[in-house]
Amino acid sequence: MPDRRPIASLSLDLDNLWSYMKTHGDSGWESRPSYLDTVVPVALDLLAQRDYRITFFVVGVDAERTENAAALQSIVRAGHEVGNHSHEHEPWLSRYAPDQLEAEVARAEEAIEGVIGRRPTAFRGPGYSWSPTLLEVLARRGYQFDASTLPTWLGPLARRYYFATARLTPEEKAERSALFGTWSAGTWPNTPYAWALDGGRSLLEIPVTVMPGTRTPFHPSYLLYLARYSEALALGYWRAALTACRLARVEPSILLHPLDVVSADVAPEVAFFPGMDVPTATKHRVLQRAFAMLDEHFDVVPMSAHAAALTDRGRLPVRLAAPTLATGRS
Repeated sequence: MPDRRPIASLSLDLDNLWSYMKTHGDSGWESRPSYLDTVVPVALDLLAQRDYRITFFVVGVDAERTENAAALQSIVRAGHEVGNHSHEHEPWLSRYAPDQLEAEVARAEEAIEGVIGRRPTAFRGPGYSWSPTLLEVLARRGYQFDASTLPTWLGPLARRYYFATARLTPEEKAERSALFGTWSAGTWPNTPYAWALDGGRSLLEIPVTVMPGTRTPFHPSYLLYLARYSEALALGYWRAALTACRLARVEPSILLHPLDVVSADVAPEVAFFPGMDVPTATKHRVLQRAFAMLDEHFDVVPMSAHAAALTDRGRLPVRLAAPTLATGRS
């Protein structure tokens, strides 16, 4: 590493209760049940204990609903930033037509700006969903970066597990056939790069970091899954991933989800989800130990600060946004 202390960016995809229900194939999601007034204060308290400032990716539909306004405004008051996580949180976003993508991004932008007073310039697609057309939309609308790629070979296995546990019709499975990516995603860059787009435009991509070498995910959802069997194993895996990042000179971008910070004892609405029998206090203990390891070698920053540092340094690798990269087909 150079003389400066390396950075690590931290983000949280603020997927709401209704979005989990919709993705899982459960009825009742249409009424948009929300747990944000429960989850957000818990997440903010956890982050405040380490004085972290991070990026929350917010769904446009949630920003439109007045019952969520106080929770979303509290994120900004606590010093965090807000990014665009699409309007309807549909992980098959890559299938949208160009005019649908434009409307999806714009409507979420307007809703988020309406509730927090700031227009988002960071984007992450739900379920790591993206397409070359989406990148064009983001660049045209002045986004600072995209953060929708997960360069792991595990995507098809995660999709197979999802199909086995979710209550989906054959039509819904077909709609979600590209969810979580393809085997070839494991060959994509694990470090930031610039997408080369039409008309000479470019867009910064900050992938969700996976372990260098093995290309296995190590964000806290996986860590907490391992901790159900052995906290020592989970934290050993986390330390190995951070060590691999340091040796490979990777400044990691690490992803949190709401279900990493709460369980059914705090939010009974999520009891149906796997792993929600683990007490919230246990999750926080594991996360605080993991964060302490992260702090040993990295300065934790929001994703916009990560993006600004990359832009200032310059000389990013360039990658062509070809349609075959989005679908995995050759």
